[in-house]
Amino acid sequence: MDNSTRRGFLSRAGAALAVLGGGATVAGAQPARGGAFMAARHPEDDWLDSLPGKHRVIIDAVTPNGAGEAILFANNLYVTNKSGYGLNENELAIVICMRHFATPFAFSDAFWSKYGAMTGTMLKFNDPKTKQPPAKNVYNSADYGMDLPNLGTPLADVLKRGTHVAICDYATHFFANQAATATKGEADALYKEFKAAAVPNSHFVAAGVVGINRAQERGYTLIYAG
Repeated sequence: MDNSTRRGFLSRAGAALAVLGGGATVAGAQPARGGAFMAARHPEDDWLDSLPGKHRVIIDAVTPNGAGEAILFANNLYVTNKSGYGLNENELAIVICMRHFATPFAFSDAFWSKYGAMTGTMLKFNDPKTKQPPAKNVYNSADYGMDLPNLGTPLADVLKRGTHVAICDYATHFFANQAATATKGEADALYKEFKAAAVPNSHFVAAGVVGINRAQERGYTLIYAG
């Protein structure tokens, strides 16, 4: 192989390596600068780092049934990490994200007693005992057993064990607007009322989908509850 042929071969080989990733920048992607991609940090999400724990989990609840399953999954994480690994509750950082149609289940009985008829009708979700839209947060009760997907584990129980709740602010505005239309009330005032009814250990996130994204960027693994 003469010098000109060799130079042509090396030029073509270099181009091929570049296409395969040997130095090329993929269109639309940010080039790496000294290492792996690192997401931007925002102070609004710093509460996620304040939770103690050796393991981090966020449970994504989207539907009324998903809200109950998320509570059950949180309980299962505490029980099985204790039985299988000897880990205490404060060694787990667990967040339930209540978003979309699971959002109202992050609110207290006071919210449900006042707005349960409207909310339950909108969600097509009834109290299994009365067969009517709930007049209380049914997931904060141990009285339903197998009739609800949390299988008798109240939300208050997992909150006492250290679970936190990320509440979709976008959905909260949506429900406030719906309530304002139904009651001829003021949406902003209703929104403030709804926020005040949030369960303990709650954090409003701009949107549930944003909260899920930010948690994973901070090392939380995702469990989807439905």
